[in-house]
Parts: sequence; structure tokens; C-alpha cells
Amino acid sequence: MADVLSQSEIDALLSALSTGEMSADELKKEDNKPKVRTYDFKRALRFSKDQIRSLTRIHENYARLLTSYFSAQLRTYVQISVASVDQLPYEEFIRSIPSATILNIIEAPPLEGHLIVEVNPNVAYAMLDRLLGGAGVSMNKIENLTEIETQLMRNLFEGTLSSLREAWVSVQADIAPNLMELETNPQFLQLVSPNETVIVISLSAIIGQSSGMINLCLPHVVLEPVISKLSMHYWMSEKKNDTTESEFQALKRNVENSKLDVRVQLGQSQITVQELLDLNVGDVIQLKQPTDQLVLVNIEGFPKFLAQPGKKEKHLAVQIVKPIKEEDDLNE
Repeated sequence: MADVLSQSEIDALLSALSTGEMSADELKKEDNKPKVRTYDFKRALRFSKDQIRSLTRIHENYARLLTSYFSAQLRTYVQISVASVDQLPYEEFIRSIPSATILNIIEAPPLEGHLIVEVNPNVAYAMLDRLLGGAGVSMNKIENLTEIETQLMRNLFEGTLSSLREAWVSVQADIAPNLMELETNPQFLQLVSPNETVIVISLSAIIGQSSGMINLCLPHVVLEPVISKLSMHYWMSEKKNDTTESEFQALKRNVENSKLDVRVQLGQSQITVQELLDLNVGDVIQLKQPTDQLVLVNIEGFPKFLAQPGKKEKHLAVQIVKPIKEEDDLNE
């Protein structure tokens, strides 16, 4: 795409044309010249813009889920959002992160290989301080984590795996993330070749008064089986398809197990405010409902059935006689 000129550049160009410093013929010759663009073969772009947008959408949802999770676990103000999504060589990613940081090594079957979630020391220690009862003050001592602190951090980040799985469901990718290892030195981490293209999703995180970055590193070789699902064309076509049988059965089970409020209306009556004030224990309120008339069964506040009151064993009960249709007059 051609560069868009700013208003000042447009004004300067028009001024040059009007004063004769530049002619229209020179501009045409300039446009006809072959344009050369520098390409770095060490930094191959293996993801399309469409796929980058899909990854951004997935991890915007992931960021929202993380915000809810960390807010509940740390009981403090947490705000996480996607700052950038870039593709770069793995070696460049490793060089860009601090020498002492929190690195979560995650496997996500059925995808092969490993993902990395790097948590900046400012954010990681603020989380740890909250877990230990502090105010969430950041202090970089990641290289000196004790066994107890390491286990606390591991337990905290294991809880984020369900959010990662839920975020990827939107592209029909059913992954099962598992935290393999928690590392603090990136120099010992060589999961893919240095020139392997990786997607780095940078999340801006605010934990209480501390802020920093959480970076997800997704190697191309890991995402390769699901790359086709990241295109907008595939995503839109999947949305148009009918629900699969397994999804339908799962939806059906969830609906069948939903709890509904059922209320039986035995009858109605009207009394004055004075009569209400004069009521005592043992008084009887006469209902307008005849004893031989069917009673109304309301489901979630809506009239759905007519029933006959009675008993089943030692319990009061009603027997459904017929459903109520929209055209039925309930006042009859």
C-alpha cells in the first residue's frame, strides 16, 4: 500500500509545482521508476495480515478472561489488554526479554511443540506480593525465588490455562494446555531454531500500582496445523455452517440440566389494608378459585400449564392436565 501523505506534505508538493521547482513530468517519471523494497530473509513474514487479525481477536478475548481470573485471585485492580501482535525470529524474541523473568513453558495438545508465556518481573512480583498478603508492590527478585514462591507462581499460572483454551475455542481449535515448566532464565530456553518465525502477542498488564508486559510466544511450527482456521474466510464459513451433532448434544444437555422456577397459583383474593392489619394467626382468607377448577402453573413467571391439585404420598402435588396455548383465555 502506498504511503499516505500528510496535509503538510501535500501543501509542500503543490507549492513546488506552482513555483516551478518540480514539474508534473518529473512526477510521472518518478512514478514509472521501479520501486525496490528491502526484504530480510532472516525475518520471513509467514503469517498474513488476515491471520494476524484473527490472532489479535483470539487474544483480546484471552486478555478479558485473564483480567477476570487475576482480579478474582489477587483481589486487586487488574487490567490486561492486547498491546501489539508481531511476527519475528525466535532469537529476536529471546533477546528482547529480561535476563531474569518468569517463563511458562506450555504444551497444548493436539498441537505439537511448546508455547511460551513470559511475565515481566514487575508484573510477576506484584502478583507474588499480593498472593503473600502484600499490597502488590513490585520488586525484581525473580532470580532468587524460593521453592514456596515458585510453587505459588506455578499454581497461579496453571489457573490461566483454562482461559487460553476457552479463547481458542472461537476458531474451532480444541487445545488442552498444560504447564510443563516454570523457568527464570531465557538463555536456557531453546525450543525452536533461532530463525524460526514466531508470533509474539504482547499484553499490557496493570496489577494494582504496578504495570508491565505479558508476552505470548507462539512458534509457526506449533500453529501450523491451525493456520488455515485463522483466515477470515474460514472463520466466516464456519459461522455459517450448521451446528455439529456433538455441539447440538452438548447444548441439549446444558439446557436439560438448567433449573427453572415453578410456582403453582392456587387462587387469588382481594382484601383491604385494614383487613390485612387485623389478620391474626389462624384467620382464613377466602380465595375466588372454586375447588373444582384447575390451578395455574407458572414457569419462570409465565403461565404454561393447568393442573389439578392433590397429594402424592405425604406431599402436596399437582397433576398437569393440559398446556396453556397463547390463544387460551385464562379468565374463563
